[in-house]
Amino acid sequence: MPEDKITVVVPAYNEEETIREILRQVAATGIPSEIIVVDDGSTDRTREILGELASSGEISGLKVFYHERNQGKGAALRTGFQHATGDIIIIQDADLEYDPQHYPQLLEPIYEGKAEVVYGSRFLGAPRRPILFWNMVANKILTLITNILYNTILSDMETGYKVFKRYVVEDMPLHSRSFNFEPEFTAKVLKRGYRIFEVPIAFNPRDYTEGKKIKARDGLIALWALLKYRFVD
Repeated sequence: MPEDKITVVVPAYNEEETIREILRQVAATGIPSEIIVVDDGSTDRTREILGELASSGEISGLKVFYHERNQGKGAALRTGFQHATGDIIIIQDADLEYDPQHYPQLLEPIYEGKAEVVYGSRFLGAPRRPILFWNMVANKILTLITNILYNTILSDMETGYKVFKRYVVEDMPLHSRSFNFEPEFTAKVLKRGYRIFEVPIAFNPRDYTEGKKIKARDGLIALWALLKYRFVD
């Protein structure tokens, strides 16, 4: 394996049920040298659990940063990027929808020099839990619009698994504070000419009774972001 240092950035908001387990899974891969968690103003026990993990040393390389109030996933990621020191950054959601065992496949195209950015696609044939039909429809519509606006052939623009060389975001002005991070990041990656490689990932989506946070209005916000960043930076 190349000597690149890997930073995993984990945005977290009210994930007391999953935060400990997902961090254990990330650390168990043996891949990241640095795990940055940004607690985005949680009001449950997430902050308490993160404090325990940080003080115990149970999770190797763990660094925790706190937002005093909830600002959104995009804002949490931007904070994480500011503190990242790795050569490559992996975005990892704090729930258990995305499996860290996919890290080797996600990193391979970068190691092989095929791409600067890798997306883990939920729609390339890997196993997945079949729920939330309308969420899937919205994802496919947003991906189609991305492909039309930016002349590409992505299968899953909205995926939470995005892996990239750190220099990709070092000079990229990111403004999104919520779930519209995904279209803004994708738009700016494509406009800057970075190569994106997609790999299939297994996906275990949770439903709203299990704590899923994205709402229908977030799809409209994402659509506006795709249109806006097509013409402005």
